[in-house]
Parts: sequence; C-alpha cells; structure tokens
Amino acid sequence: MAKEYRLKTHLDGARVFNAAVFLGCPVQEIAQSFDSVTFCLSKGLGAPVGSLICGDRDFIGRARRLRKMVGGSMRQAGIIAAGGLFALQHQVARLQEDHENAAYLAQGLSKLEPLQGKVESHTNMVFVQVGEAGHVLPEFLSLKGIAIWCGETIRMVTHLNVTRKDMDSVIEAFKEFYFSDARHGRNSKTSIY
Repeated sequence: MAKEYRLKTHLDGARVFNAAVFLGCPVQEIAQSFDSVTFCLSKGLGAPVGSLICGDRDFIGRARRLRKMVGGSMRQAGIIAAGGLFALQHQVARLQEDHENAAYLAQGLSKLEPLQGKVESHTNMVFVQVGEAGHVLPEFLSLKGIAIWCGETIRMVTHLNVTRKDMDSVIEAFKEFYFSDARHGRNSKTSIY
C-alpha cells in the first residue's frame, strides 16, 4: 500500500539481527522491502555504542546534513566504528546463543508451579507474569545480586554478557522466592523481604 501511494517505509530494526537469526535468513531479506533501516550495534550485537541508518545515497545525504544541524557529528569516531564492525562481523551468529539461553531460562521458570502458563520466550526475551508478587520480587532478587525492575510482568533479555550459569542463578533465586513463601506460610502478594 505504501508503494501504491508513493510513501516511504522505514524499518526500526533495533532487533532485526535477532529476527534474522531466529528466522534463519539473511538480515537483507527482512530489510529489502523498506526504503530505510536503522539498527542498533550495542544491544544484542554487543558493540560499546552505536546505531546505523541505511538507505539510498540521497536519503543518507539528507540524514548527514540533519545530523550536523542538530550537533550530532562525532570526531575521532574510528574506535567506535571498529567496535561496530567487529560486532557485525563476529557477533551476529552468536545471537543464537542468546536465544538458547532465553529458552533455557523460560523453561526453568515455567517448571515452578506458581509460574506455570505464565512464562513466554521470544528470541532473546523472556516475559514472566508475576502478578502482585512484582511489588516485592525486585527487593528479594537484589539480595541475590540480581538487579531487576518489574511490575506485574517482567521482561528479561539475554545478551552477550550473560551466561548459562547466570540463567541458573536467576532460576534458583525465583525458586527460593516462591519456596520460601510456601515454607513460611506467607502469601507472596503481601510478603515484604
């Protein structure tokens, strides 16, 4: 429809490489129908900083001009570019490991009776519906060295800097949270740790 009305389309591809790895296709296949694409080098790909915008020569020329107008130029950015190039050349296939860690985490959490049917995993993200326990869970987990923010649903994201051992630590902490409630006859909705 966009082409029919001569409208430009843009893909906000912050996680486009995760999608490509999950689907088992080149990222170009996902991006080919769009006029422009942005993607992040620092999220799943693990570069220190950076995002890229891609499009035809005219589009990139206008983007560069607008970037300069708002003070977005960078000097001596080669070290940042080197990190981005390394990420693109070496970290894309490694995203599969993040997906596997997320699936492992989701499987481990879904074995806990209070969380059965409340855990979903998509690529490198795990969503857990904890309900009102979300009011006390962050404080409990912080005592275990796990920093988390949550409401009634938690989104956890696996990435380059988390390991299978980290997944085990999170699963064990959730077990302790729910089992300590049961063991002490407390209701997780009202317990304060």
